[in-house]
Amino acid sequence: MAKDTAKKKNQPPKIQNRKARHDYHIDETFEAGVALKGTEVKSIRAGKASLNEAFAYLQNGEVWLKNMYVKPYEFGTHNNHDERRDRKLLLKKSEIREVDKYINQKGFALIPLKLYFKRGYAKILVGLGRGKKSYDKRDDIKEKDAKRELDRKIKGSYTVNL
Repeated sequence: MAKDTAKKKNQPPKIQNRKARHDYHIDETFEAGVALKGTEVKSIRAGKASLNEAFAYLQNGEVWLKNMYVKPYEFGTHNNHDERRDRKLLLKKSEIREVDKYINQKGFALIPLKLYFKRGYAKILVGLGRGKKSYDKRDDIKEKDAKRELDRKIKGSYTVNL
């Protein structure tokens, strides 16, 4: 059991955009690689990144991630990276065509949801989302509260007689 906890401690953190699912209806998700510099990888492995204000866009048949914050690496030299530079997302051509089809429709946006490492490579989960209205957000909050209250009642009244 001690080995399992040691494995989890050594894993790099997953950086999430928690507000994205609150603000958007996510229809479809894609896993994309991210073109990063060495100091960016080290900062992300240390958990010093944020996706809160980030978004993705298409330009000349390529998908780019804009406004993702990656803190400059503490032990980097004068060659350290810019904090909010544009980063290229690595998707297959068929996926780029599908993303292009959705983005050209009214109301769709490409939102980064999660940044993580998979087999040593940085991956980002991007979702095609449509913005929620304020009443949609209130409905989601009501559902979440009702589910939480139901779970509390079930947990409190459930007893096992042996």
